[in-house]
Amino acid sequence: MRMDHQLAERWIAPQSHVLDLGCGNGELLAHLQQSRGVTGYGLEIDEEKINDGIAKGLSIIEQDLNDGLGRFADNSFDTVVMARALQAVKSPDVLLLDMLRVGREAVITFPNFAHWQNRIHLGLKGLMPVSEALPYEWYNTPNIHLCTFKDFEQLCAQHDIHIINRFAVSDSDRGHTPLMTALIRQAPNLLADVAIYRVTKRQPA
Repeated sequence: MRMDHQLAERWIAPQSHVLDLGCGNGELLAHLQQSRGVTGYGLEIDEEKINDGIAKGLSIIEQDLNDGLGRFADNSFDTVVMARALQAVKSPDVLLLDMLRVGREAVITFPNFAHWQNRIHLGLKGLMPVSEALPYEWYNTPNIHLCTFKDFEQLCAQHDIHIINRFAVSDSDRGHTPLMTALIRQAPNLLADVAIYRVTKRQPA
């Protein structure tokens, strides 16, 4: 299972009700059902991946995330998860607010475009970077709104969204030392290539 899936799992309570956006073949949702006893749904647009998920016994609905979450009532879920799909939707800010309308909390992961390797690649080669976290060429990428840790945190501040937790991880160096782990935590916008956030609506004072 992907590193961001493993870390996101820590924030999802046992027996909770979960909505997984852009769930793919349901790998994360299936794992959460088995390990945490969660219930819930996945949303996915790829028919082949939907069929794979349904074959696992999952409840997956075919839907384009750009259509929003209007089919779900307010506070329908304990947690809404969106792993590496925020940057691929037309209006990330609108969808993020919709996630926090239907869910008490949201867990979001996305590739960090400010990672040092991306900066060097773009600065020295003058080409859009391709990496493990960003595996597409510029002409076939689904990523239309790439962002950074700072961009996301600025968006949260603008919409009065409270950041409960944050993980900064590196897909490209899973065997890094304790020192490197500490450095990534100190300078995530430069050293981490994947961002993982747990957010909620800020409560009135």
